[in-house]
Amino acid sequence: MSGWGLAAMNPGANGRWHYRRSLASRVILLTTIAVGMSVALVAVGAYFTARVQMQNALDDSLLDRANKAAASNTLLEASASGIPPWALGAADVRIAFLDYKGTPAIVDRGPAIELGTPELEVAQGKHSSSLRTLLIAGERHRVVAVPTRQEGIALIIAQPLEDQDRTLSRLGWVTVAFGIFGVLAAALAGWTVASNGLRPVRKLTDSVEDIARTEDFTPLEVEGDDEVARLATAFNHMLVALDASRIRQRQLVADASHELRTPLTALRTNIDLLTMTAREPDGLRNLPPEARGELLDDVQAQIEELTTLIGDLTALARDEPMPVQVQSVDLADVIDHAVQRVRRRAPSLEFEVFTRPWWVIGEAAELERAVTNLLDNAAKWSPEGGQVTVRLSDGVLTVDDQGPGIAEGDRPRIFDRFWRSPDARTLPGSGLGLAIVRQVAERHSGAVHATANASGGARLVLSLPGREKINA
Repeated sequence: MSGWGLAAMNPGANGRWHYRRSLASRVILLTTIAVGMSVALVAVGAYFTARVQMQNALDDSLLDRANKAAASNTLLEASASGIPPWALGAADVRIAFLDYKGTPAIVDRGPAIELGTPELEVAQGKHSSSLRTLLIAGERHRVVAVPTRQEGIALIIAQPLEDQDRTLSRLGWVTVAFGIFGVLAAALAGWTVASNGLRPVRKLTDSVEDIARTEDFTPLEVEGDDEVARLATAFNHMLVALDASRIRQRQLVADASHELRTPLTALRTNIDLLTMTAREPDGLRNLPPEARGELLDDVQAQIEELTTLIGDLTALARDEPMPVQVQSVDLADVIDHAVQRVRRRAPSLEFEVFTRPWWVIGEAAELERAVTNLLDNAAKWSPEGGQVTVRLSDGVLTVDDQGPGIAEGDRPRIFDRFWRSPDARTLPGSGLGLAIVRQVAERHSGAVHATANASGGARLVLSLPGREKINA
């Protein structure tokens, strides 16, 4: 069902059937139930209050009349003379007497009144009065018993409850009518609330569906500061994040395509040359060994460059938060391992290392890759026989080289993907190493920046939160 449909039945994951109501129908239903129950409680309360009040008023009036009648001898003398109650102004009641032995004496000639122990105890002087409801000839009567001035005799007055029951019946029907009207009014109020109160929700839903259909990440218009406005604001933040992620993905694809084109073109050229030479008769024999070795070295270097570039792209594509399975890692040990690796790749350089223990919660492999990239960058720019200085103190790692340094205007950009300075375009590398360093630093709640050292070379600073000693 749709619109204001009450429910749709669909089997759940466990195979059972469940009702799924729309938000509007639930608002209508809950409003109807809440207001309807309130109206019903008020109506029932009013009915029972009126019934109790009418009963108390009748009892007080009946008891007062009985006490006044019992205080005079007029009624006794009239009953002894056979004068009916209506002649004494008591046409709406029935009158009887009961002695202490339980012998009744009915003044009128109506049906017998089944008197019992409460009336007898009044005649015997055990109680000052009794009041209860009896059925006389199928009709409900309110019966009161009070002692008379003559000892051992109780005056019994029975008043029909027909008028009171008729009034209560009418009041009951009125209460039911008002209850039904209240439920209908509650349903109408619920529909009004659902129509007007949920209009912003429907508008937001339509906008979200339109964004999902068109992929137009234009932020939604936010009005007010209520819950719907907060939801729209949160959704706008999500749209901004999605748009930024999409832009980064497109930029990554475009940059990767550009970076892959150059080594692939050179690799294809060298392979085509080798293939053409191999297909010619005595082609490989006529190719000088130096040229053939140079071609093979170029192919190998280009394959290694492609492998490095693809690995860097894979690392950058991991745009997810830190995994749950992390461990305490001593950054000093990570630096020692990274220095050993870079020393093998740059044997002409001298590495001066000063480290102090610093324990970091994170991934050892990622941290080692980030440190290695920093050292590789320093080794690439250091002159032959130069020195790379590595220091770690209080979670701050500094890597100094003796190269030409980084221009001040280029320092904020060296950690961008695929960015290279004009001097670095002729050097090997993918332009992703420092971008990976920044990503690893951010994933470990750290930061990285570039500056200059005292000798004029570049200084790269990586700071990571941690502690000096591991918890026992």
